[in-house]
Amino acid sequence: MPTSQLEGFILNYVKEEPVERIVVGHPRQMNYEESENMVRIVPFVNRLRKLLPDIPIELVDERFTSVLAHQAMLQGGLKKKDRQNKALVDEISATIILQSYLESHR
Repeated sequence: MPTSQLEGFILNYVKEEPVERIVVGHPRQMNYEESENMVRIVPFVNRLRKLLPDIPIELVDERFTSVLAHQAMLQGGLKKKDRQNKALVDEISATIILQSYLESHR
């Protein structure tokens, strides 16, 4: 989904489904400093917090998720062409971020 459509998608989803919290990837560098992508993430998260004040928004470290996504794709037997699909890598990475969050809050 294009980033420009993400906010609207989330707002519509929250109207249709019960949502306890929203988990967002927190881009960090290897030394734990925030990456340059935070310039886009912070305003997005702040807008969501204003629009959805009753829903907590959690930032979760997303380091290594692309590597883990590629490993999962290899283990799943995906062809090289499919493994180069950035949208698919991002989708698997998002799943890994959510799994990581859920496992850390058992």
